[in-house]
Amino acid sequence: MEPLDVYLFAIPGFTLAMLIEGLVAGGTRGLRGGYERRDTQASLGMGVISMLWTAGADALIVLATGALVQLAPWRVPEDTWWGWALAFVAVDLCFYWIHRFHHEVRFMWAGHVNHHSSQHYNLSTALRQSWTEHYTSIPFFMVLGLLGFSPLLITVSFAFNLLYQFIVHTERVRTLGPLEWVLNSPSHHRVHHGSNPRYLDRNYAGVFIVWDRLFGTFEPETEPVRYGLVKDIESFNLLHIAFHEWAAMFRAVRGAGSARERWHAVFGRPGWHPQGATLTAPELRAQALAQGPTSSQ
Repeated sequence: MEPLDVYLFAIPGFTLAMLIEGLVAGGTRGLRGGYERRDTQASLGMGVISMLWTAGADALIVLATGALVQLAPWRVPEDTWWGWALAFVAVDLCFYWIHRFHHEVRFMWAGHVNHHSSQHYNLSTALRQSWTEHYTSIPFFMVLGLLGFSPLLITVSFAFNLLYQFIVHTERVRTLGPLEWVLNSPSHHRVHHGSNPRYLDRNYAGVFIVWDRLFGTFEPETEPVRYGLVKDIESFNLLHIAFHEWAAMFRAVRGAGSARERWHAVFGRPGWHPQGATLTAPELRAQALAQGPTSSQ
């Protein structure tokens, strides 16, 4: 089985699921939780181009991990159930750190921000994928190669990881009950897509929410979620969605007054400003927590 086979097999299921959700959410069309034509078109357009644009990154991941696995002192077997189970868990842990770095380092955030740019939250939002994020993720996958995971184990496990993430982009499912302790869920991922200060940079999980619980980035859904960015871009133009933060980052570098400022403009946290004119996510979150619980909106 190849990763492309997984994605192609899933497309009819994705389409049917979105049609069903759209019918169920018909009464909320135009609200943030429902479907809005231009927003959905933008999400689907981003997803289609992403599949083509990131093919080069996928090839580089296969080549790099294929070379590095030869250096590993052991090989995780491809012909055992436990080899695949171990790969699935390892890839999910890798995804947690990929996802976290893409929120905490500005040039990586520039490649990930488009996924958070929708002010709606539905299954089509899952397809609003980055055109550059796969390229900035390559070093993380290289670590898996050095740990003895073959390109096949890595790419197929990652494909199924992404398939699972599709189903958590919905407001139609409120809770998974006891499974919420172990699995990423629609509730947990709604928090991740929230621009509420207390929800910023929380719940990075792909499949297993235990990583967030373990590394201190978990936040339960306790207040209504406000979807989108802290400062929304208010655009459905695909090029603007894909590259607006890259452009802002380069402007910040050009306007920097010192080497330190240039460093922070690229490798600092999103929102960093030399004079504090804007706040980073941890600063906004700390400010919100200091003010106490927020009432329903």
